[in-house]
Amino acid sequence: MADLDGGATPFADLVREALRPDGMTYRKLAERMVDPETGYAISSSTVFKVSKGQAIRVERRVIRAFAAGLGLPLRDVQLAAAAEYIGLVADDPVHGSTQEAAVVVAHVPGLAAKDMDKVREVLAQFASGDGPAPDDDSDS
Repeated sequence: MADLDGGATPFADLVREALRPDGMTYRKLAERMVDPETGYAISSSTVFKVSKGQAIRVERRVIRAFAAGLGLPLRDVQLAAAAEYIGLVADDPVHGSTQEAAVVVAHVPGLAAKDMDKVREVLAQFASGDGPAPDDDSDS
């Protein structure tokens, strides 16, 4: 689905998907949306706004609450919100993430892993230990 500006709505799509089961309401979904770190709770009107592709105030506690309520990894919800609200596509197109480390590449919309040869090359060098060491300014 697209918003009024013609952009994608991946964050809204996550919410709409959670609203699909019979009997699920904005209120029921909102009751599950509580930030586990601060206890901040999302209102049903905010769930409604997001599901319709409307802008909301995006804060860490809001995204954490949505992730908790949607039962999704925080990173997935963060990436969906970034794509929808600021047009930033950030993902792991080279599938380099592990349990210990996340590979996140910010890129223009529409770019696929096959278009990122240089990114893949740099990540492979870094992972192998053959690449250049990160900048170390301790000698300056």
